[in-house]
Amino acid sequence: MTAKILVSACLMGHAVRYDGAAKPLCHPALERWRAEGRLVTLCPEMSAGMPVPRPPAEIEAGKTGASILSGSGRVLEKTGSDVTEAFRHGAENALALARATNCRFALLIDGSPSCGSSLVYDGSFNGERVRGEGVTAALLRRNGIEVFSDREVDMLVERLARDDEAAP
Repeated sequence: MTAKILVSACLMGHAVRYDGAAKPLCHPALERWRAEGRLVTLCPEMSAGMPVPRPPAEIEAGKTGASILSGSGRVLEKTGSDVTEAFRHGAENALALARATNCRFALLIDGSPSCGSSLVYDGSFNGERVRGEGVTAALLRRNGIEVFSDREVDMLVERLARDDEAAP
């Protein structure tokens, strides 16, 4: 069976980011995977009913996606509104979709409080990024889905090649 990849909708050119923009990722592998029917596209925030555009949100300082999942952290909008539950719901939707469509891999936009896989913003709304992962990335990893950032497409290409070679 061909491995499926859950991919951030903004990377596929959908205008779903907080500012109403997309962040399209141009890589020949994406077109090949699309043609092969491997891609499953989702924006966790949109799946949780958050509007576009919406105020920017960041995980509070010193916390990570894992903190949100354990109940010891919050996701806050720049306005001060607590949107933690929406981010948790979006992560749960992403996991449910990944399971329903047999996604064993995810390709997510780094920096996002949902999809960041190695970097998130520091909670100050000053554009500073720190090592950490978003809520969706943390939940997917916790459930055995391998997560790659938009800067790691070549690593995902190599990982999929190994997976395809091992398939019966």
